[in-house]
Amino acid sequence: MSVSYRQPGVVLTDRRFTVPLDHADPGGETIELYAREAVASDKADQELPWLIYLQGGPGGKADRFVGRPGWFGRALQEYRVLLLDQRGTGASTPASRQTLPLRGGPAEQADYLAHFRADAIVRDCEAIRPRVTGGAPWTVLGQSFGGFCTVAYLSLAPEGLSAALITGGLPSLDAHADDVYRAAYPRIERKVVAHYARYPQDIERARRIADHLLTHDVVLPNGYRLTVEAFQSLGIMLGSGEGSHRLHFLLEDAFVRTPNGHELSDTFQEQAQGLLSYAGRPLYALVHEAIYGQDARPTAWSAERVRAEFPRFDAAKTLVGDEPLLFTGETIHPWMFDCDPALRPLRETAELLAARTDWTPLYDPARLAANEVPAAAVVYHDDMYVDTAHALTTARAIRGLRTWVTDEFEHDGVRTGGPRVLDRLFALARDEA
Repeated sequence: MSVSYRQPGVVLTDRRFTVPLDHADPGGETIELYAREAVASDKADQELPWLIYLQGGPGGKADRFVGRPGWFGRALQEYRVLLLDQRGTGASTPASRQTLPLRGGPAEQADYLAHFRADAIVRDCEAIRPRVTGGAPWTVLGQSFGGFCTVAYLSLAPEGLSAALITGGLPSLDAHADDVYRAAYPRIERKVVAHYARYPQDIERARRIADHLLTHDVVLPNGYRLTVEAFQSLGIMLGSGEGSHRLHFLLEDAFVRTPNGHELSDTFQEQAQGLLSYAGRPLYALVHEAIYGQDARPTAWSAERVRAEFPRFDAAKTLVGDEPLLFTGETIHPWMFDCDPALRPLRETAELLAARTDWTPLYDPARLAANEVPAAAVVYHDDMYVDTAHALTTARAIRGLRTWVTDEFEHDGVRTGGPRVLDRLFALARDEA
């Protein structure tokens, strides 16, 4: 039974749906999806078009808004909005170290998780759309990985869409994971260099922390083993609008003087474990590289293998000289499944997914070339998470898609830019700009 309730300026309704685990086997096992319907309080009795929001990730549950902030408030001016927890996230039959053993051993878990990619998410959307809209098409807004899902939507079921809006999420249609990461590491280095230009005092701070981690065994309060590689992965923050500033504030509180000498402060450790742990989004680590699998080649820990081609990211070699330490970002590595207590029980499952060779195509270039759905995308000029060249190549491959390329925002521009970003996308999709 649906339950409705109110927050300032908005009426919310909890919605639950049952869908097949494998849409190719509609009579087989099912899973539950959760979504939150939202409508502006002053429009609650009106017939409005629908907008479904697909969160970034993979593995990210839909935002839990209070009131009508940012882009969400702008969307509520015109739409009923459905905030979907994609399969395996949030309240949608969650997949984690706690729940996955219900599937059986690592092999069964890996087979199960192979159904948690963009194509399955699109099929989920199409399964629930008739129950939400009465069969009418809806507008999809896809952020980051949600944009990948939106391109898959245009490939698999464009008849379900009245418009497609993408923010920072135009994927390469045919790149292997290796291609994605070969393009990523130079972008990451540029972001690190820009951070140090803004905060030059962080050069020595980062080197000092790295040196400490190379010579000490540090275990954070939640049981996370803080290695130097784990510390470097905090560079994922540099892809967001405020990330450079937040990283700076983290580094400035790193050490305190104790009777045993200088140690990493409780303040630093508490913040670091919250940033590093995948307890709240284990699917991000488990299927991150699988979102690029489209052929018989395994992803095979692509980010880890490709990192070896960029020796400047080797912390030990960096500290021998006087070069700044390079952080990394949005890359998943096998050592994470040793360091993170939320991932340790899933190490073998992750290995099986990395070795998998039966991935199927996620995108249909011919169908995209014939696209008739109004579509618009914002492409961030030097997005750390999604390669701009890959994104623009895909934009040219989707008939009628209009782009706004900007360096005003980082990857989370739909949050920091809010209504302005959505206004621009609406105008582009409606051919008003």
